[in-house]
Order: sequence, then structure tokens, then C-alpha cells
Amino acid sequence: MTEPARKSAGAADGERLVDRTFIISADCHVNEPADLWATRIAPEFRERIPRVRVDDDGQKWSVAEGLRPVRIKDMPREVTQGQAFSLEAHDLDLSQKGSADPAIRNAHHDLDGVNVEIVYPNKGLLMWTSPDPALSEAMCRVWNDWAHESFSAHRERILPVAAVAPGDVPGAVREVERVAKLGFASVFMPVQVAGRPYNLPLYDPLWAVLQETGLPVNFHVGTGRDPRSATGHGGAVINYVVHALSTAMEPLTQLCASGACERFPGLRFALVECGIGWLAWALWAMDESYVKHDFWVAPKLALKPSDYFRRQGWCSFSDDPMGIATREWIGTDRLLFGNDYPHHEGSWPNSEEVIRRTMGDLPEPERRMILGGNAARLYGIPLP
Repeated sequence: MTEPARKSAGAADGERLVDRTFIISADCHVNEPADLWATRIAPEFRERIPRVRVDDDGQKWSVAEGLRPVRIKDMPREVTQGQAFSLEAHDLDLSQKGSADPAIRNAHHDLDGVNVEIVYPNKGLLMWTSPDPALSEAMCRVWNDWAHESFSAHRERILPVAAVAPGDVPGAVREVERVAKLGFASVFMPVQVAGRPYNLPLYDPLWAVLQETGLPVNFHVGTGRDPRSATGHGGAVINYVVHALSTAMEPLTQLCASGACERFPGLRFALVECGIGWLAWALWAMDESYVKHDFWVAPKLALKPSDYFRRQGWCSFSDDPMGIATREWIGTDRLLFGNDYPHHEGSWPNSEEVIRRTMGDLPEPERRMILGGNAARLYGIPLP
């Protein structure tokens, strides 16, 4: 019996909740090599990839085509103290968090009680900032090749997502077909595409190939447009709440209200790292506007917009007690847990405390669904 299977086969009283459940983190990240795109991308794109620039005063800036330069601040020690305490107590190195080494990742997840992870890029979240779809497509292909090489031998615990650039739909279709043959379990697209929202019929060939291959599409917040547009006077909070988390409403309503989900009933999508506390209201608001604005609504759908989410959509969260309290309106089978490893805003490496606080009172079958069963069904992961 494998270690993940042995862990979830049973548990004595007094064990951690995370040791009594097969946990799939639907939202994790990896620190790619700093020179990944510089060494692999086609020469014509090499001078245009996102990079770090150091000015004459020694200040570091993140520079990416399509975005304004953003000053990089070093993470203060106090932000990581809780992580450092947990890791040092288990003889694990804090400096290695987010490593691309599968053994290190597995050790860090063992500490947190996670059996399987869905892995997103870190630097690669900037792959869609350029208005040039050719650059985005080239960057996505580099990530996909590297992720396949790095983790394909470890699919029992590590499942990277394949990045797809939707700016060129025929190119996106070809890349979906390619990564499906490589064995990826899902694809990943920006939550926003400037000037080309996902409700447009031009994306139908892309939804068709996703339906045909059976690959779910993930929309991770903070991608596609610059989420750091507010500065000063509460800018950090404004950017997080308004320009990052709330943008998940766009693909949700675009797919459910436009008829895309009706035309492609096999299309499955997940909204990632956006929390779920807003979701019950959004589902209600979609239906309310569909009914009360009937005169203007087109197309007319066979179901209400919220029904398409409950049939084809999922949403991930980390620490969201408000969202858990509204699961009656969302549907427990639509929720995905993610510890957001190795980011400090997630629950890693303190998922036991978060799960006990937010889900400790749930019936065990519901908790098992949220922590692993739903993700297993969505991504085709065998449960022990």
C-alpha cells in the first residue's frame, strides 16, 4: 500500500483531521528555475520575456511586457515565522519551500497532510501579460515542456497544469491537443483576456477541444491583466480584493450566461485561489438578472445560469469560513480545497488548524468531499 493510501486507510482517535482524510490541494505553486524562459524560449522572444531589473540604487523591479514596472519588496521575516517554526521543528529547510524537487515538495506536503497537489507556476503567472499572443504562446509551451519533464514521473502526487494562451484560438486548440497527449490532467488559462472576454463565440473551438479531450480548464486569479493597478492608500488590499480575487466572477458569468456551457455540456471549469465566500451571491445574482432582465437577455437558456455552474463548475479556497457557511447554496460537491503552497496567504503549513477551525464541525462525508473527493473527480485522481 502506498504512503498516501496507508495514511487515509484509517485513523485512531486523537489524530489530526488531515491524517484522517485523503487531501488533494487544488492550488499549489512551484518556483521555476530563474532562467527557465531565458534558456528555452525561441531567440526572437528572449529579450521580451518578464524579468527582474535592478536600478542604479539597487532597487529590484519586476518588468513584464504589457505591465507597468513594479517594485519588488523582500518578504519580511515576521511573515514567515509561523512557517519557519513548523519547518524547523520537522528538520525541513524554509529556504527550499516551493522547490521543483519532488522529494522536497512531498516532504513539505507530508507536514501539512496533503497527499496530492495540483501545481501552478509562480513566475509563469505573467505568461499572458503581453498583448502579443505569439509571445504568450511561446512562454506557455516552455512551461508545459518543463513541467512535463520535471513531474511526469511523479503523477501519483504531483499534477502540474498545462498553460494555454487563448489569444490565438487555433494555436490554443493545438496546444490542448498536444498536452492531452503528454498526459496532463488539466489546462490553465488567464482569468481575463483584454478585449476578448470568454463569452464570445470565437472561443467555441477551444471549448470543443477541451470537451473532446476531457481536460478541465482552470482560471487562476491574478492573471491576464495587471492586478496591481492600485497604489498607496490601501492599494495592497484593493489589489487583492478587487483586482485579483473578484475577477473570478468574469469567467464564471461569461461561461454560464453566454450559452457556452449549454453548447458544451462536457466542458468543465474551475475558478482557482479566489475563495468561495462570494460565490453564493454571484450565483443568485446571475439568476436574478437572467429573470428580471429577461427583455434584454440573450441567448435564452434551457437552465438558469447558476445551474450550469452546479453542473460544470468548481471553485477553490484555502481559509474561507464564510464560504463554508454558504455551501447549502453553492453545492458541497463544487468546492475544492487548496493550501496555496508555498505562498504565505494560504494555509500551508498550518492546514490542520485551518481545517479544524473552518470544517471541524462538518459531517465527515462532506469534509472528505471538499478536501479531496471533489478534486479527485474533477482531475481524474484515483482515491485509495
